[in-house]
Amino acid sequence: TQHIRITRSVDIPNPVKLARFRRAPELGPKVLFFSGGTALRELSRRIIDSTHNSVHLITPFDSGGSSAKLRQAFGMLAVGDLRNRLMALADRSVKGAPEIYELFAWRFPKDESPKMLSELLATIIRGRHPLVAQVPDPMRKIIRTHLQFFAGEMGPDFDLSGASVGNLILTGGFFNYGRHIDPVIFLFSKLVEARGTVRPIVNKDLHLAAELADGRVLVGQHLLTGKEATPLASAVRRLYLTGDKAGEYAVADAPQAVNVFIRDKITRLIAKAGLICYPPGSFYSSLVANLLPKGVGEAVSRAACPKIYVPSQGADPETIGMTLLDQVRALFGYLERGCDAPTPRENLLNFLLIDTERGDYGPPSDLEKIKRYGVEIIDSQLISDASAPLLDEQLVIDHILSLV
Repeated sequence: TQHIRITRSVDIPNPVKLARFRRAPELGPKVLFFSGGTALRELSRRIIDSTHNSVHLITPFDSGGSSAKLRQAFGMLAVGDLRNRLMALADRSVKGAPEIYELFAWRFPKDESPKMLSELLATIIRGRHPLVAQVPDPMRKIIRTHLQFFAGEMGPDFDLSGASVGNLILTGGFFNYGRHIDPVIFLFSKLVEARGTVRPIVNKDLHLAAELADGRVLVGQHLLTGKEATPLASAVRRLYLTGDKAGEYAVADAPQAVNVFIRDKITRLIAKAGLICYPPGSFYSSLVANLLPKGVGEAVSRAACPKIYVPSQGADPETIGMTLLDQVRALFGYLERGCDAPTPRENLLNFLLIDTERGDYGPPSDLEKIKRYGVEIIDSQLISDASAPLLDEQLVIDHILSLV
């Protein structure tokens, strides 16, 4: 077999191509996204109208919310963002599994006693709770079995308040399958009729660590995002992975970085992508976090498909002190660190998708400097009247799918 490279001109967006995708989404392109769980939720809900073959590599490093309780109790990867993406890709029509979708989205109340919460879990496991009772067999038995596995592991001190049932089901399956998450994701992708592939970038119990310009090191994703902690007051100098517990450290006492490699199945997913998208979202905790494991940059460099960066609009506390040019440089830097040898930049990033008429991307001189990296800028309408000042997810989808 001989491999050759073909270049062609395309219209952006391409109405004919987009109409073809919408007529037969089951035959749609394999667009691959590196992302977290919530930033791409609405885009994921919409993209299933055009393709059922999108691939979502998700960060499993969340250290806040109900995921934090599970990680602290069981020493496992975070499953909340995986659940979030499965739900976003789920078929919510009558043909799909709306009952399971509703159950996965349900949370235990926050204002009940531990005894009442334990009794509520027991009711769900017995199949007596209305949300479980409406789920048809054999799916109901599978869900109850996995919750039984969870209940057998959780111990008397586990706090169920605010816990997502979907997270508990995935965690129970994690134990059932010998602490392997992929079989659980595959099973529940089938249960909710997920129109795409969802995988964690690695299956490890690790945390994000950010070395800041002010000399501190923050360990734990929740300390970076500004959602559960004070927003960053100092720029991120370096992001890495560690096995140490979350917290704030001085540089001299900072946890050591650990090297973790992506699995062969992740390498194959990247290799088969029809387009790789570095999408909107929290820059470090959603995007760069996925590029940290060894082998990601190498797999991206070998993938013979277009690669596009769609920067966010709106406030991102993680990019304090950064311009768009800084973000592109950082993106190249983390990708290059994951390569086995120096690689041409055109193998890592080809396009930057922006809307300068309606969005804020900093000084125009930055765009000229970005072009010198060999990145072609696509400047088109991505912000609608309804979405302003944020990106319109459908417009973003139309543009990236037109490149496939």
